[in-house]
Amino acid sequence: MTDTALMTDRYELTMIDAAMRSGTAFRPSVFELFARRLPGARRYGVVAGTGRFLERLAEFRFGEDELAYLRSNQVVSAELIDWLADYRFTGEIRGYAEGELYFPGSPILVVEGSFAEAVMLETVALSVLNYDSAVANAATRMSRAARGRPIAEMGSRRANEEAAVAAARAAYIAGFSATSNLAAGSRWGIPTMGTAAHSFTLLHDSEAAAFQAQIDVLGVETTLLVDTYDIEQGIRTAIEVAGPGLGGIRLDSGDLAEVAGEARALLDSLGATGTRITVTSDLDEYAIAGLQASPVDAYGVGTSVVTGSGAPAAGMVYKLVARQGDDGEWVGVAKHSENKASKGGEKVAVRTLEHGIAVEETVLLSADGTVAAEAAARGRSLQVPLVAGGEIDAQWLGAAGVEAARERHAASVAELPADAHRLARGEPALPTVFR
Repeated sequence: MTDTALMTDRYELTMIDAAMRSGTAFRPSVFELFARRLPGARRYGVVAGTGRFLERLAEFRFGEDELAYLRSNQVVSAELIDWLADYRFTGEIRGYAEGELYFPGSPILVVEGSFAEAVMLETVALSVLNYDSAVANAATRMSRAARGRPIAEMGSRRANEEAAVAAARAAYIAGFSATSNLAAGSRWGIPTMGTAAHSFTLLHDSEAAAFQAQIDVLGVETTLLVDTYDIEQGIRTAIEVAGPGLGGIRLDSGDLAEVAGEARALLDSLGATGTRITVTSDLDEYAIAGLQASPVDAYGVGTSVVTGSGAPAAGMVYKLVARQGDDGEWVGVAKHSENKASKGGEKVAVRTLEHGIAVEETVLLSADGTVAAEAAARGRSLQVPLVAGGEIDAQWLGAAGVEAARERHAASVAELPADAHRLARGEPALPTVFR
């Protein structure tokens, strides 16, 4: 996978350039990544993309090609180009563990370093966490609606190639069971699935010939797509070719609730009582919830989990919240614009629990030892160390990091009150209280 530090916004570099001239570029600073509200009036959000951001951070370098571009296009001064040539993030980063839930105002990521070092990461942090969290926010609703039935991510063809891989990862963290995307399987060990499309059936002289060819390679435990021509005849042909031990059928059209019921009755009448039914075709959380009473064993979801219609933007922002003055004292800073206000000062976050159920997101506006002790007494600490002295904690990377995030998500969702899982628009499941 290629990467470049030019995958950023120009104003980050021009700010550093101007700050270098004013003598403020290397003031110790604290930036915070957070969301002012939850997308789509949802009741909780899911932090996803932390591991991917850390992978990007490890590769965030200005090589000769990048520096030549900046120089030839006179983007910034020669002084800044010299500094960029040696750029390495050497600061500290802590944040919510990937897979954790977040609410409005949650300090999801806290980045400490010089202004120049830390502001440089704004675009890469936001581009990764905003997209991945948007997908995870959609996926968690769908996986909850599935109520334990397997649900696979199949949206690769509805996103650009790198977003498709990221979406598969985020959906798996939020409860999906598998993906059709092989790159996601290769990079992060996510289970992959897939058999055949309608084109495979159309390639053959008959539906029976197509089914036989698939079974010859994948065995009778495979899943056959039975709705290319006529669903009833497709099911009969599938059982004639595979026998009653056929692993599964897939339905991709029609009124899925009605069609699934008819398919189940027909399969049972043919002795295929163990053959599973998977449904696809533009599913979202509402369609999945509507199929709860239907004899459906698994779901496949594409468009609605990877695109804006089903996965509205997370709306996270990256703001300076504290800086050190010339006198060495720390100063909390905040934006006061209407509807875009932030809260100054470094923060510690905990989730307050009563009898194992979350009741409050508590954010304490300081990070000294006294406040940290108070936070620990209040509930479960939400922030974990991610980067220390520029060194990335490897436990958050790779397949192990993805599995840990998946486990963290399942545990966090289990703490929520029952109302948090309603699909209707509503208020956040927990209040965020600043103390």
